[in-house]
Amino acid sequence: MLAIAASAAIVSIVLMALGASPIAVAATLIEGGFGSWLTFSETLVRSTPLIFTGLAVAIAFEGAIWNIGADGQLIMGAMAAGAIGPALGGWPHIGAVAIVLVLGAVAGAVWGALCGWLKAARNVSEIISTIMLNFVAAQLIAWAVHGPLIQPSRAYPASAPIADAACFAHYFLPSRMNFGMAIAIACAIACQIALFHTTWGFKVRAIGRNVRAARFFGIATGRLTVAVMGLAGAFAGLGGAVQVAAYNHRLYENFSPGWGYEAIAVALVARLSPIGIIPCAILFGALDNGSQTLQSGLGVSPEIVNVIEGLIILILLAIDSSTCAARRIGDDAAVIDSAPAGDNAPEGGRV
Repeated sequence: MLAIAASAAIVSIVLMALGASPIAVAATLIEGGFGSWLTFSETLVRSTPLIFTGLAVAIAFEGAIWNIGADGQLIMGAMAAGAIGPALGGWPHIGAVAIVLVLGAVAGAVWGALCGWLKAARNVSEIISTIMLNFVAAQLIAWAVHGPLIQPSRAYPASAPIADAACFAHYFLPSRMNFGMAIAIACAIACQIALFHTTWGFKVRAIGRNVRAARFFGIATGRLTVAVMGLAGAFAGLGGAVQVAAYNHRLYENFSPGWGYEAIAVALVARLSPIGIIPCAILFGALDNGSQTLQSGLGVSPEIVNVIEGLIILILLAIDSSTCAARRIGDDAAVIDSAPAGDNAPEGGRV
């Protein structure tokens, strides 16, 4: 909350320097994100992929695996869903939806596990491998919608729409709300339980705190790294499949506007808490939704929202760095205070 307030204060100063009213901008963002049932439902729609990708980031970060590849994992899940979806016309609704979601999760899991294997087997930095595979995934979907998955009319680069049987139903018309948000919340609860109430989750967090100690106590860190990245990719891939089944219903270039990167901010603000990711994703979804009216209503660029998100991350890192430094100073002082005096002191009086 301190980081959000500080970033809002800094942005307010910038807006006043540009001649805009910070109060009017804040009111527009709030109105655009929560002003009515329709705007709030759209905020929830925009929050859904951020929850899935936020979980992909958080569960990997808990194991000290820097998963910057949630965007690529989401795209691969969407590709799998978009490729199989048009062929499910004769299937029952539940079966078709299940196939789309499962294949999306599997595709994301494979994409994530590949980075985990590179780290575990070849000691390849997961930061580099996940970022580079994001670009590979983006080029793959561009190739697919221009080539093998292009719609039959070939009028423009996009895949054929998935079958109606594989589409989520919208139960709160005219809003776009559906069970996608419920699936995201269920995944967040399951992730919270897995991380903090199971032996597996304890091992993941043990690796995140001290990988050498984890190895010493017999934890198979290599296999667990692959499993964690596979699970992270499954969450992101499931988010891509939900996006296809619930909203887009087809594939096209630039499928993701950067959900996987924005999810890093969501996960950090949530302090890597899977449950905390839900309200944080809604907050960022409201910012994204409200930013659409800034240009038309106030003449302010909607990119100011990206500035706010970036400032939140920087201020969080600054707070964490100062907190860690203060703790180190306190720990050092405690060690010195507890050091033996006189004849029992270490040689040279050094602790």
